Amino acid sequence: MALAKATHADSLSYKKHLMDKRRMCPHCRAFITTDDSTCPYCGERVGPKAVELRDTGELIGGFIPQARFVTILLLIINGGLYLLSATLPGGATNPAVLYVLGAKDSEAIFQGHQWWRLITAGFLHGGLTHILMNGWVLLDLGAQVEMVYGPARLIVLYVLTSITGFLLSAWWSSALSIGASAALFGFIGAMIALGVANPSSVGRMIRGQYVRWALYGLAFGFIPGFHIDNAAHIGGLAGGFCLGYVAGIPAHSTYGKERLWQIAAGVCILVTLVSFYLVYLHFPRQTQ
Repeated sequence: MALAKATHADSLSYKKHLMDKRRMCPHCRAFITTDDSTCPYCGERVGPKAVELRDTGELIGGFIPQARFVTILLLIINGGLYLLSATLPGGATNPAVLYVLGAKDSEAIFQGHQWWRLITAGFLHGGLTHILMNGWVLLDLGAQVEMVYGPARLIVLYVLTSITGFLLSAWWSSALSIGASAALFGFIGAMIALGVANPSSVGRMIRGQYVRWALYGLAFGFIPGFHIDNAAHIGGLAGGFCLGYVAGIPAHSTYGKERLWQIAAGVCILVTLVSFYLVYLHFPRQTQ
Protein backbone atom coordinates (compact mmCIF):
# COMPACT_ATOMS: atom_id res chain seq x y z
CA MET A 1 0.00 0.00 0.00
CA ALA A 2 2.80 2.39 0.90
CA LEU A 3 4.52 1.55 -2.38
CA ALA A 4 1.30 2.22 -4.31
CA LYS A 5 0.89 5.58 -2.60
CA ALA A 6 4.49 6.47 -3.36
CA THR A 7 4.04 5.47 -7.01
CA HIS A 8 0.84 7.53 -7.23
CA ALA A 9 2.60 10.52 -5.65
CA ASP A 10 5.50 10.18 -8.07
CA SER A 11 3.05 10.08 -10.98
CA LEU A 12 1.30 13.23 -9.80
CA SER A 13 4.66 14.92 -9.30
CA TYR A 14 5.73 13.97 -12.82
CA LYS A 15 2.46 15.27 -14.30
CA LYS A 16 2.88 18.51 -12.37
CA HIS A 17 6.44 18.75 -13.71
CA LEU A 18 5.15 18.41 -17.27
CA MET A 19 2.45 21.03 -16.63
CA ASP A 20 5.04 23.43 -15.24
CA LYS A 21 7.12 23.01 -18.41
CA ARG A 22 4.16 23.46 -20.75
CA ARG A 23 4.33 26.70 -22.74
CA MET A 24 2.60 28.24 -25.71
CA CYS A 25 4.31 28.59 -29.09
CA PRO A 26 4.54 32.31 -29.96
CA HIS A 27 3.93 31.43 -33.61
CA CYS A 28 0.95 29.03 -33.78
CA ARG A 29 -0.07 29.17 -30.08
CA ALA A 30 0.00 25.39 -29.69
CA PHE A 31 1.12 23.99 -26.34
CA ILE A 32 4.74 22.85 -26.31
CA THR A 33 7.41 22.54 -23.60
CA THR A 34 10.42 24.61 -22.69
CA ASP A 35 12.61 21.75 -23.93
CA ASP A 36 11.42 22.29 -27.51
CA SER A 37 13.77 24.35 -29.67
CA THR A 38 11.43 23.96 -32.66
CA CYS A 39 7.65 23.83 -32.44
CA PRO A 40 6.55 20.31 -33.51
CA TYR A 41 3.30 21.73 -34.92
CA CYS A 42 4.37 24.68 -37.09
CA GLY A 43 8.14 24.29 -37.37
CA GLU A 44 8.90 27.72 -35.86
CA ARG A 45 12.24 27.95 -34.05
CA VAL A 46 11.54 28.77 -30.41
CA GLY A 47 14.14 28.86 -27.68
CA PRO A 48 13.12 28.18 -24.09
CA LYS A 49 13.54 31.84 -23.20
CA ALA A 50 11.32 33.03 -26.01
CA VAL A 51 8.63 30.51 -25.15
CA GLU A 52 8.82 31.33 -21.47
CA LEU A 53 8.38 35.02 -22.21
CA ARG A 54 5.27 34.25 -24.20
CA ASP A 55 3.86 32.21 -21.34
CA THR A 56 4.56 34.70 -18.60
CA GLY A 57 3.38 37.56 -20.81
CA GLU A 58 6.36 39.74 -20.11
CA LEU A 59 9.09 41.30 -22.19
CA ILE A 60 11.80 43.89 -21.59
CA GLY A 61 11.91 43.35 -17.85
CA GLY A 62 8.13 43.06 -17.56
CA PHE A 63 7.41 46.62 -18.66
CA ILE A 64 5.56 45.71 -21.88
CA PRO A 65 3.05 42.82 -21.95
CA GLN A 66 4.10 40.40 -24.69
CA ALA A 67 0.48 39.61 -25.59
CA ARG A 68 0.12 43.16 -26.94
CA PHE A 69 3.73 44.11 -27.55
CA VAL A 70 3.25 45.62 -31.02
CA THR A 71 0.06 47.35 -29.90
CA ILE A 72 1.91 49.05 -27.06
CA LEU A 73 4.72 50.09 -29.42
CA LEU A 74 2.20 51.64 -31.82
CA LEU A 75 0.62 53.46 -28.90
CA ILE A 76 4.02 54.78 -27.79
CA ILE A 77 4.88 55.96 -31.33
CA ASN A 78 1.54 57.72 -31.72
CA GLY A 79 1.87 59.33 -28.31
CA GLY A 80 5.45 60.42 -28.96
CA LEU A 81 4.54 62.07 -32.26
CA TYR A 82 1.64 63.83 -30.57
CA LEU A 83 4.00 65.22 -27.91
CA LEU A 84 6.35 66.35 -30.67
CA SER A 85 3.56 68.17 -32.50
CA ALA A 86 2.42 69.75 -29.23
CA THR A 87 5.87 71.30 -28.69
CA LEU A 88 5.96 73.01 -32.11
CA PRO A 89 4.65 76.58 -32.58
CA GLY A 90 0.86 76.47 -32.64
CA GLY A 91 0.67 73.02 -31.08
CA ALA A 92 -0.94 69.80 -32.27
CA THR A 93 -4.10 71.52 -33.47
CA ASN A 94 -2.21 73.82 -35.85
CA PRO A 95 -2.82 72.66 -39.46
CA ALA A 96 0.61 73.99 -40.50
CA VAL A 97 2.31 71.85 -37.86
CA LEU A 98 0.37 68.76 -38.91
CA TYR A 99 1.16 69.43 -42.56
CA VAL A 100 4.92 69.54 -42.05
CA LEU A 101 4.77 66.40 -39.91
CA GLY A 102 3.14 64.44 -42.72
CA ALA A 103 -0.65 64.89 -42.62
CA LYS A 104 -2.74 63.74 -45.56
CA ASP A 105 -3.04 66.55 -48.09
CA SER A 106 -4.56 65.76 -51.48
CA GLU A 107 -2.56 68.32 -53.44
CA ALA A 108 0.73 67.27 -51.87
CA ILE A 109 -0.06 63.61 -52.56
CA PHE A 110 -1.45 63.72 -56.09
CA GLN A 111 0.39 66.72 -57.48
CA GLY A 112 3.48 66.78 -55.27
CA HIS A 113 3.80 62.97 -55.33
CA GLN A 114 4.36 62.87 -51.57
CA TRP A 115 2.86 59.41 -51.28
CA TRP A 116 4.54 58.85 -47.93
CA ARG A 117 1.83 61.03 -46.38
CA LEU A 118 -0.58 58.10 -46.74
CA ILE A 119 1.48 56.38 -44.03
CA THR A 120 2.67 59.21 -41.81
CA ALA A 121 -0.85 60.62 -41.48
CA GLY A 122 -1.85 57.44 -39.66
CA PHE A 123 0.48 58.25 -36.76
CA LEU A 124 -0.50 61.89 -36.17
CA HIS A 125 -3.26 63.36 -34.00
CA GLY A 126 -4.71 66.82 -33.63
CA GLY A 127 -5.47 67.60 -30.03
CA LEU A 128 -5.55 65.80 -26.69
CA THR A 129 -9.07 64.39 -27.15
CA HIS A 130 -8.12 62.93 -30.51
CA ILE A 131 -5.04 61.08 -29.25
CA LEU A 132 -6.78 59.88 -26.08
CA MET A 133 -9.78 58.46 -27.94
CA ASN A 134 -7.73 56.75 -30.62
CA GLY A 135 -5.18 55.55 -28.06
CA TRP A 136 -7.89 53.97 -25.93
CA VAL A 137 -9.41 52.15 -28.93
CA LEU A 138 -5.96 51.11 -30.18
CA LEU A 139 -5.06 49.62 -26.80
CA ASP A 140 -8.28 47.60 -26.68
CA LEU A 141 -8.89 46.68 -30.32
CA GLY A 142 -5.22 46.35 -31.25
CA ALA A 143 -4.65 43.82 -28.48
CA GLN A 144 -7.56 41.71 -29.74
CA VAL A 145 -6.30 41.77 -33.31
CA GLU A 146 -2.73 41.04 -32.23
CA MET A 147 -3.90 38.05 -30.20
CA VAL A 148 -5.80 36.60 -33.18
CA TYR A 149 -3.65 37.59 -36.15
CA GLY A 150 -0.24 37.84 -34.51
CA PRO A 151 2.31 40.70 -34.49
CA ALA A 152 3.40 40.44 -38.14
CA ARG A 153 -0.12 40.69 -39.55
CA LEU A 154 -0.94 43.50 -37.11
CA ILE A 155 1.94 45.59 -38.47
CA VAL A 156 0.93 44.92 -42.08
CA LEU A 157 -2.70 45.73 -41.28
CA TYR A 158 -1.82 49.02 -39.58
CA VAL A 159 0.38 50.29 -42.40
CA LEU A 160 -1.62 49.08 -45.40
CA THR A 161 -5.03 50.10 -44.06
CA SER A 162 -3.64 53.53 -43.26
CA ILE A 163 -2.70 53.71 -46.93
CA THR A 164 -6.09 52.50 -48.22
CA GLY A 165 -7.90 54.78 -45.78
CA PHE A 166 -6.04 57.97 -46.58
CA LEU A 167 -5.93 57.17 -50.28
CA LEU A 168 -9.74 57.14 -50.40
CA SER A 169 -9.78 60.22 -48.18
CA ALA A 170 -7.39 62.06 -50.51
CA TRP A 171 -9.54 61.17 -53.50
CA TRP A 172 -12.77 62.12 -51.71
CA SER A 173 -11.74 65.39 -50.05
CA SER A 174 -8.91 67.91 -50.20
CA ALA A 175 -9.15 68.63 -46.47
CA LEU A 176 -6.16 67.92 -44.25
CA SER A 177 -6.60 64.61 -42.42
CA ILE A 178 -4.74 62.61 -39.76
CA GLY A 179 -5.25 59.89 -37.19
CA ALA A 180 -4.88 56.21 -36.39
CA SER A 181 -8.60 55.64 -36.91
CA ALA A 182 -8.15 54.61 -40.56
CA ALA A 183 -6.03 51.69 -39.33
CA LEU A 184 -8.41 51.06 -36.43
CA PHE A 185 -11.25 50.61 -38.90
CA GLY A 186 -8.85 48.35 -40.78
CA PHE A 187 -8.60 46.22 -37.64
CA ILE A 188 -12.39 46.08 -37.45
CA GLY A 189 -12.54 45.03 -41.10
CA ALA A 190 -10.03 42.24 -40.46
CA MET A 191 -12.08 40.93 -37.54
CA ILE A 192 -15.25 41.02 -39.66
CA ALA A 193 -13.36 39.00 -42.29
CA LEU A 194 -12.43 36.48 -39.59
CA GLY A 195 -16.10 36.08 -38.73
CA VAL A 196 -17.10 35.73 -42.39
CA ALA A 197 -14.44 33.07 -43.01
CA ASN A 198 -15.61 31.08 -39.97
CA PRO A 199 -19.15 29.72 -40.55
CA SER A 200 -19.58 28.54 -36.95
CA SER A 201 -21.64 30.20 -34.24
CA VAL A 202 -18.43 31.76 -32.90
CA GLY A 203 -17.76 33.24 -36.34
CA ARG A 204 -21.26 34.70 -36.48
CA MET A 205 -20.79 36.21 -33.03
CA ILE A 206 -17.46 37.79 -34.04
CA ARG A 207 -18.92 39.10 -37.29
CA GLY A 208 -21.95 40.57 -35.56
CA GLN A 209 -19.90 42.27 -32.85
CA TYR A 210 -17.48 43.98 -35.21
CA VAL A 211 -20.12 44.91 -37.77
CA ARG A 212 -21.85 46.80 -34.96
CA TRP A 213 -18.52 48.46 -34.10
CA ALA A 214 -18.14 49.55 -37.71
CA LEU A 215 -21.69 50.89 -37.95
CA TYR A 216 -21.43 52.79 -34.66
CA GLY A 217 -18.08 54.27 -35.69
CA LEU A 218 -19.30 55.37 -39.11
CA ALA A 219 -22.52 56.79 -37.65
CA PHE A 220 -20.46 58.79 -35.16
CA GLY A 221 -18.64 60.33 -38.12
CA PHE A 222 -21.85 62.00 -39.31
CA ILE A 223 -22.33 63.97 -36.09
CA PRO A 224 -21.91 67.68 -36.94
CA GLY A 225 -19.00 69.55 -35.44
CA PHE A 226 -16.58 66.65 -35.03
CA HIS A 227 -14.94 66.91 -38.49
CA ILE A 228 -14.44 63.14 -38.73
CA ASP A 229 -12.98 61.72 -41.93
CA ASN A 230 -15.42 58.93 -42.77
CA ALA A 231 -13.79 58.39 -46.16
CA ALA A 232 -10.58 57.34 -44.38
CA HIS A 233 -12.62 55.09 -42.12
CA ILE A 234 -14.39 53.39 -45.03
CA GLY A 235 -11.10 52.99 -46.93
CA GLY A 236 -9.45 51.47 -43.87
CA LEU A 237 -12.43 49.19 -43.22
CA ALA A 238 -12.44 47.89 -46.80
CA GLY A 239 -8.67 47.41 -46.82
CA GLY A 240 -8.75 45.60 -43.50
CA PHE A 241 -11.53 43.27 -44.64
CA CYS A 242 -9.66 42.31 -47.82
CA LEU A 243 -6.38 41.77 -45.96
CA GLY A 244 -8.04 39.84 -43.16
CA TYR A 245 -9.88 37.61 -45.60
CA VAL A 246 -6.69 36.51 -47.38
CA ALA A 247 -4.37 36.63 -44.35
CA GLY A 248 -5.63 33.71 -42.33
CA ILE A 249 -4.41 33.29 -38.76
CA PRO A 250 -1.14 31.83 -37.44
CA ALA A 251 -2.85 28.83 -35.84
CA HIS A 252 -4.03 27.64 -39.28
CA SER A 253 -0.97 28.67 -41.26
CA THR A 254 2.29 27.05 -42.34
CA TYR A 255 5.86 27.91 -41.49
CA GLY A 256 6.51 29.24 -45.01
CA LYS A 257 3.47 31.52 -45.00
CA GLU A 258 4.41 32.90 -41.61
CA ARG A 259 7.88 33.74 -42.91
CA LEU A 260 6.25 35.67 -45.75
CA TRP A 261 4.15 37.64 -43.28
CA GLN A 262 7.22 38.39 -41.19
CA ILE A 263 9.01 39.65 -44.31
CA ALA A 264 5.97 41.74 -45.24
CA ALA A 265 5.94 43.23 -41.73
CA GLY A 266 9.65 44.07 -42.06
CA VAL A 267 8.99 45.80 -45.40
CA CYS A 268 6.15 47.80 -43.82
CA ILE A 269 8.43 48.89 -40.97
CA LEU A 270 11.14 49.91 -43.46
CA VAL A 271 8.68 51.86 -45.63
CA THR A 272 7.32 53.62 -42.54
CA LEU A 273 10.82 54.62 -41.42
CA VAL A 274 11.60 55.91 -44.92
CA SER A 275 8.34 57.86 -44.89
CA PHE A 276 9.25 59.65 -41.67
CA TYR A 277 12.75 60.25 -43.00
CA LEU A 278 11.12 62.04 -45.93
CA VAL A 279 9.14 64.10 -43.43
CA TYR A 280 12.46 65.06 -41.87
CA LEU A 281 13.92 65.99 -45.26
CA HIS A 282 10.93 68.16 -46.15
CA PHE A 283 10.58 69.74 -42.73
CA PRO A 284 13.24 72.53 -43.07
CA ARG A 285 12.07 73.60 -46.54
CA GLN A 286 8.45 73.78 -45.47
CA THR A 287 9.14 75.89 -42.39
CA GLN A 288 11.54 78.41 -43.91
